[in-house]
Order: sequence, then C-alpha cells, then structure tokens
Amino acid sequence: MIIYLHGFDSTSPGNHEKVLQLQFVDPDVRTVSYSTIHPRHDMSHLLKEVHKQLMLSADEEVVICGVGLGGYWSERIGFLCGIPSVIFNPNLHPEVNMQGRIERPEEYIDIASKCVTEFRTKNKGNCTVVLSENDEVLDNKVSEQELKDYYQVVWDKEQSHKFKDISHHLQLIKSLKRLPSL
Repeated sequence: MIIYLHGFDSTSPGNHEKVLQLQFVDPDVRTVSYSTIHPRHDMSHLLKEVHKQLMLSADEEVVICGVGLGGYWSERIGFLCGIPSVIFNPNLHPEVNMQGRIERPEEYIDIASKCVTEFRTKNKGNCTVVLSENDEVLDNKVSEQELKDYYQVVWDKEQSHKFKDISHHLQLIKSLKRLPSL
C-alpha cells in the first residue's frame, strides 16, 4: 500500500496523475485528504486517517509519499506511524512561507514544539527526500542542508515544485516499502 498526501493545492489535477503513476508500484494507492488551512486539526486528522488505513489494509508493506506541504506531513506522520516516507520538495517551514495562505500558520510552530524532540534523529534513514533543481517555490539547497544529515537526498534535474512526473523515482519508492511498526 502507498499512502499519498497532496500538497497545498489539493484540487490540482497533478494529484490524480501522481496517484496513477504510484499505481505502477502498487495498485493500492490511498489518498488521504486534509484541509491544508488548519494545521493542528490536520495533524490530528492525518494521524487518525493514516492509522485507519494501516488497520484496514492487508498489505504488510507500506510507504507514505507527499509533495510540498504533503511532504511536510508525510515526514511527520510516517515517523509517528512507523512507516517509511518519500517526500518530494517538502515545505519544511510552512509557518514562514504559508503566511496569508492559511488561517493559523503559528500552529506549525506549536506542532514542532509538541512533537517528539529531535524526531529527525530518531527517524534517521526512514525517509527519503527528492528535491527538484527547478523548484520555483522553495530554495531546495536550504532544504538539503536541513535534511542531509538524517535522510538520503536525491536530486531531480527536470521537475518543478509540484513534481508533476514522479515516474523516474518509482523504483526508489518501491524499494522503500516495508512493514509498519504499529
């Protein structure tokens, strides 16, 4: 099973395209949708929904994937649920760059302070990061510096921020599927 978390633009047709591409790795791709504008509610909702999907699935190999804001959540939810994650162009600091786009960006700071301390150290090696050299929204060199000590970082030379085509990374995703530690 692959759990897919969309980015800030939940209605983008690119989300459907990514799900179709992910089905080449596993026919069981489950999109978990969330509001994107209420971070504290989103955290609770995503944890509950991902846990429910894990309980409902007979599949013993699971990976969670997300793009942009979905990458932010995939890293955290993957850690909390004990499943590997693949994050594409993750928005690592929505409390800064989502000002004016969401109702309570300060809740991301609250989430970070209430989450497990040094969770990346505890999650080391359980997440893979794919960064686009052509990201027009985020400075991925900064993202690389923040994440490289904890996770494998893979660079993509062609995709933009929304990462329309993930096909070059499907074998990577397939290789990371493994048993959840519930």
